[in-house]
Amino acid sequence: MTDPEGDALVARVIAGDRVAFRELVERFGPVLQRIAYRMLADASEAEDVAQETLIRLWTYGERWQNERAGVAAWLKRVAINLCLDRIRRRKFSSDEEVPERIDEAPLADDAMAVDQLRAATVACIQKLPDRQRAAIVLTYYEEMPNAQAAATMDMQVKAFESLLFRARAALRDALMASGLVERSGGLLA
Repeated sequence: MTDPEGDALVARVIAGDRVAFRELVERFGPVLQRIAYRMLADASEAEDVAQETLIRLWTYGERWQNERAGVAAWLKRVAINLCLDRIRRRKFSSDEEVPERIDEAPLADDAMAVDQLRAATVACIQKLPDRQRAAIVLTYYEEMPNAQAAATMDMQVKAFESLLFRARAALRDALMASGLVERSGGLLA
């Protein structure tokens, strides 16, 4: 879970090393953007979150303390928190759900079916409570072990596992309600 190389880069960034910061951006930028995209379902907002996360490291780097989980977990936690803030702001700024973006490129029937299933699954994930959504994103899309995901969300492992259990149950219920999954748990053809 620790990342000595990443932590060494942070120490150089704190000292004002722009090359080290560029290395951190190249190393962690895509991961942060993926997490934010899966949380927000908006590519430009995801890019903004990734940039804001890295700018916070540059600006407030001296406040960063070498945690047991390292800089990667710290950056992911900051990105998740920024996403949660944006989600909360959305709830106050509009009662309407964010419209799904439709891909206008012509696709084969099989590819369309896969895209529709993926979009419906994403829509179900977007309906989950914020922290449950974060647990699903970190576990299944980022493929983090429970201990690392718990550290990213600043939780105890048992509390994270409980959250993930509730998130899976809520997602299963949403998938069944949307008709994507049968009661037996299999996908509908």
